[in-house]
Amino acid sequence: MKNLIVTADDFGAAVEVNEAVERAHRDGILSAASLMVTGAAAKDAVARAKTMPRLRVGLHLVLVEGKPVLPANAVPDLVDACGHFRTDMARAGAAMFFLPKVRAQLKAEIQAQFAAFAATGLMLDHVNAHKHFHLHPTIAQLMMETGKSYDVKGARVPLEPQSVLASIEPRKASGVVTLTAPFARGLQRRFRKAGIATPDSVFGLAWSGAMTTARLKGVIENLPDGLSEIYMHPATGAYPGCAPGYRYAVELEALTEPGLPGLLAAKAIRTGGFVDFLDQ
Repeated sequence: MKNLIVTADDFGAAVEVNEAVERAHRDGILSAASLMVTGAAAKDAVARAKTMPRLRVGLHLVLVEGKPVLPANAVPDLVDACGHFRTDMARAGAAMFFLPKVRAQLKAEIQAQFAAFAATGLMLDHVNAHKHFHLHPTIAQLMMETGKSYDVKGARVPLEPQSVLASIEPRKASGVVTLTAPFARGLQRRFRKAGIATPDSVFGLAWSGAMTTARLKGVIENLPDGLSEIYMHPATGAYPGCAPGYRYAVELEALTEPGLPGLLAAKAIRTGGFVDFLDQ
């Protein structure tokens, strides 16, 4: 059996993202979105989501490259002089692991982001973190502890089958994947032990911001058995804070490719959110 979650990250970051999410869901194969609760267009995202009851929405925890829910003076070790999260992930991560006062601030902010999502009234389908920061053991533990109170259904673990990618187009082995895979497998075991569903396979790492129609079609044609997630970053165009080099409009075009619903049907692939596959 093949089940698939097609997710848009950064929902709420900008109206350009929100417009793309709505179009990709209504006119394409997008089945889920991950909400940035402090995004510049978060209110607009929530309003749109409430008109799309089959769009499964989760929390995209932002602990880097964004703004906290809590005031800057409540999380001074997590933010820079402008009140934005620090961008030096390695040093910030070390402080989160080793310093109790930083862990306390981190816990408070994670709890605040979960509470902000709950305040939207949307059903919480899943949780993940911007830049996969939940590979950090402290963030992962706090995410699980807080998520339990909010009945989290599922979470992404960045484990991308390299054999599938190689069957789509020639590519060199990724050193990053080799380095992070043991941590990701450990995280998957921890989530599942805590009763949080995780995909068996995730796609979107190697081609982040560059998931063309051909690549998306290739992943679907070669989708492994079990539960898979494809995450993408659609937008109608560039927006303040967007990632340099990301082909946002190309990813939106891929998600709305007219032939993909037929391909999914021909391959007997079911799409939805985590909540739709809990008993599979």
